[in-house]
Amino acid sequence: MNSKVKLIIFCVVIGFMFVLSGCAADPAANVPKTTTSDPKTPANSTGGDKLAFSNEGSKVEFVGSKVTGKHDGGFKKFTGAVYLVNNKAEESRVDVDIDTTSVFTDADGLTEHLKTSDFFDVAKFPKASFVSTEIKAGGDKGATHTVTGNLELKGVKKSVTFPATIKIEGNAVAVQAEFAINRRDFGINYAGKANDLIRDDVVMKLNINAKK
Repeated sequence: MNSKVKLIIFCVVIGFMFVLSGCAADPAANVPKTTTSDPKTPANSTGGDKLAFSNEGSKVEFVGSKVTGKHDGGFKKFTGAVYLVNNKAEESRVDVDIDTTSVFTDADGLTEHLKTSDFFDVAKFPKASFVSTEIKAGGDKGATHTVTGNLELKGVKKSVTFPATIKIEGNAVAVQAEFAINRRDFGINYAGKANDLIRDDVVMKLNINAKK
């Protein structure tokens, strides 16, 4: 192989590496993906012991990304409750209401854009909600349970299933979960070609601490 051919190959490899370096890693690549279907009727009532939680002591966060990078965010205001039955997660239920107007990110401009009709449309849909319909023992990637429930976001309600780690200790329940939802399933589409640069999967991070 002569030196000219070697030089061409070298330039091609360097160029290919440069292109790859311009594409940021996908935060949802190794995160369990939710499965979605039509909404289901909650199997469990709101009986049992009510353990409340809110943004004071709990977190509902997300990570969105595009090909050039990612943004961390979440919601500053939400309330919910775990209705604990017989001290067993499988017999219990969790509800949460989220104030979408309280959305925040690591970039002020992005935060304001997410509030518009391009994304959450908070003026028209100021609330998102989740109501569990089934909790089973065992879950993906070492989770203790698999949670199924109705998620309503931007006026679209779908049943979603995701793994979670649930711990019940005395008068407290802790729930931790990390999973990805497809924003397009809930009608969150940024009009135009720019939408193709935004990744469909958004990572949700839940850290819930409910107490009597």
